[in-house]
Amino acid sequence: MPETTPSSPDLLRELHFPVTPATVLRKRHTLKRELLAQPNLLSRRIAVLGGSTTSELTAMLELFLLFHGIRPTFYESGYNRYAEDVLLDNAALAAFQPDVVFLHTTWRNVSEFPALLEPAADVDRRVRREAARFEALWDKLHDRYGVMVVQNNFDLPPLRPLGNLEAFEPSSRTDFLMRLNADFAAWARRHSWFAINDIHYLCAQIGLGAWHGGTYWYNFHMAVSPTATVALAQNAAALIKSVYGKSRKCLVLDLDNTLWGGVIGDDGVNNLILGADHPVGEAYLDFQRYVKSLRERGILLAVCSKNDPAIAKEGFSHPDSVLRLDDFIAFHANWDAKPLAMRAIAAELNIGLDSLVFVDDNPMERALMREQLPDVATPEVGSDVARYAEILEAEHYFDVHRIVRDDLSRAAFYDENAKRSEQQSTVADYGEFLASLDMTAEIAPFAPVYLERITQLINKTNQFNLTTRRYTSAEVESIAADAACVALYGRLADKFGDNGLVSVIIGRAAGDVLHLDLWLMSCRVLNREMELAMFDALVEQCQARGLRSLLGVYVPSKKNAMVADLYSRLGFLPDHEGAQGATWWRFTLPSAPLVSTRHIRRTASASASESRSSSSVPNSELLATR
Repeated sequence: MPETTPSSPDLLRELHFPVTPATVLRKRHTLKRELLAQPNLLSRRIAVLGGSTTSELTAMLELFLLFHGIRPTFYESGYNRYAEDVLLDNAALAAFQPDVVFLHTTWRNVSEFPALLEPAADVDRRVRREAARFEALWDKLHDRYGVMVVQNNFDLPPLRPLGNLEAFEPSSRTDFLMRLNADFAAWARRHSWFAINDIHYLCAQIGLGAWHGGTYWYNFHMAVSPTATVALAQNAAALIKSVYGKSRKCLVLDLDNTLWGGVIGDDGVNNLILGADHPVGEAYLDFQRYVKSLRERGILLAVCSKNDPAIAKEGFSHPDSVLRLDDFIAFHANWDAKPLAMRAIAAELNIGLDSLVFVDDNPMERALMREQLPDVATPEVGSDVARYAEILEAEHYFDVHRIVRDDLSRAAFYDENAKRSEQQSTVADYGEFLASLDMTAEIAPFAPVYLERITQLINKTNQFNLTTRRYTSAEVESIAADAACVALYGRLADKFGDNGLVSVIIGRAAGDVLHLDLWLMSCRVLNREMELAMFDALVEQCQARGLRSLLGVYVPSKKNAMVADLYSRLGFLPDHEGAQGATWWRFTLPSAPLVSTRHIRRTASASASESRSSSSVPNSELLATR
């Protein structure tokens, strides 16, 4: 669901599972009007460079991006001019200054397939040449515009001249395309600013007949049918929205008839329907496996069930249960209304309601959740557990363009936070509690090893975020390499564990003033003095550069009221006001180092040393750790 609920949710149900392409195509103008009425849309410039006709694709892409809260402006290449637009000087594209470039190519844009029974060594060289042709385009786009590049991999042709031999004969089109897709995937693994729109999967999911659509190519030079274009655009939009931090973080689950068949309070553990010895029980088992796989890739799991808590927990002692109690970061089983419990889960995890997805087999509970908490995504899963995972996949709630190490540790971070809260409850004085944590911070200039995590944090942090500006991975790389920038990351650890990379500051020097463009921090380390440690390091950096003052701006948003007074608390003085409530604050740098935090020790790190020796981060030598 989009971040902000539109005015006509019934109409916009057409963009939820099951999406009916014919209905979306028929109602797209009305849908677009409704979506444009949403407040707080994020404006982005998307260049669509096509190897075929792209007008239908762009129209659908606009619809689904709006659905995710992004208002796109498009540049479209001429028909099959995707390569020329990149390799030749293109004044119109340069003036457009895209934020994202989407290369819409298909199997029809392969320059030359192997000849029948061409020697394997020649086919190998041909694969390499074809892959290199695309890699040159991607490199050029990155070098010239510093943008996120989204590239289709290859779909399958509608015909198989070699029949079953297509699956393994080196000179076949199918084998050739599969090898190109493997090369594209290898490139994606090596370049954080590059992502693949997986149309190879989509064409299989939809079926080649529906995907290609017969005569659309010959009549309109559309490589993909209008019906398939809806799915293609939906998939690409989900990928693009994930770049800008619009993916959800937490799956909240009902229990009875959602994770197992039956009612734990009435049937007891032994009579639950769960396991491979029952057709419905096997479906519940597979859904639990899917949920477990989401947790393993960093999605938080929580329970929201009308139940006695002790009895509810017994369900996870079932011998066939894949999920265990310690898989859940929050467990709310009580008799309260579920929207009330959902608010409590969001508060406990310190995340927004728009980070939550709620799955419940009961249609009344789903309707109540949508009515009272529209920011919570509540898919219409029905009552057939065999379709639950399919529906969650189709809604693209948890799509990301990259998985970084901190994602995999997210559940552990929250478990450790629970231990910290438990310790806090045993200490009367908050300062004593902070001292007892034995906190250490690694604060250093951007290091290559952390750029993906930094980009991710920038694009998903909303509450402790003074400007809520978003940057692509390419822009973060550019900032890291810019000698005019002070760009700091912060990691925080304590006796309970490592919180990971949790804070980012970006400033740009102009004369003797550092203009603060971005300052953010993960909410999982709120009230630990990490912002003070970051401020101390920032002042130190500025002093090393001979700067005289800091100029920070606070741009209010729907979610960042908690930092409205941060600058005043740090000793900044009001400077001036701007449009839309923005306020500027100035801080005169002292001659001596600041020691604002009393409870965090700064430490040097291997990554900071690596950063100092890297030519890609020239401002790194300015950090002087204590």
